[in-house]
Amino acid sequence: MSTSEAAEQLRGWFSGRLPDDWFEGPPDVVLDREEVSVVGRLPDPAAAADATEASEAERAGAIAGHIQRFREETRERRIGIAREAERRFGHKVSWGVECGGEREMFTTLSVPVMTRLRQPERRVLDTLVEAGVARSRSDALAWCVRLVGKNTDEWLSELRSALQHVERARAAGPQA
Repeated sequence: MSTSEAAEQLRGWFSGRLPDDWFEGPPDVVLDREEVSVVGRLPDPAAAADATEASEAERAGAIAGHIQRFREETRERRIGIAREAERRFGHKVSWGVECGGEREMFTTLSVPVMTRLRQPERRVLDTLVEAGVARSRSDALAWCVRLVGKNTDEWLSELRSALQHVERARAAGPQA
């Protein structure tokens, strides 16, 4: 099964498995080699709408409280659903929500990645550490990856789309 087919199957399964009253619309389900991230959209709490007249701090507090309440009230069911998905699909499941323009991940995997860097690349990482931007080379590398992802989102989307076409062509080709 291709990666795009697996991602579609996962999206369908989670859309069918999650309680209808948890999120506004279907969740955003993203699959990589190790992890499935499920991020749902929560409705803005009524207190946040009322707070826009009062202060931005009050609005932020209402949204943070709403997210925390959802996290606590759904914890046991989320764990059960994640275990089902992990047995069925063989990937760890991470949960998160979006609410009022804020995105918060409740759980995520931190996966070590082996890489070989030459001195110029290591110096970039060391500069970020020395400047206090990152705590370690590992954090500096993660920071760089996030920065590249943020600044090249359109290009990465095109690349992912092209990879889906390659997967389809391979699947349609002769089987060994």
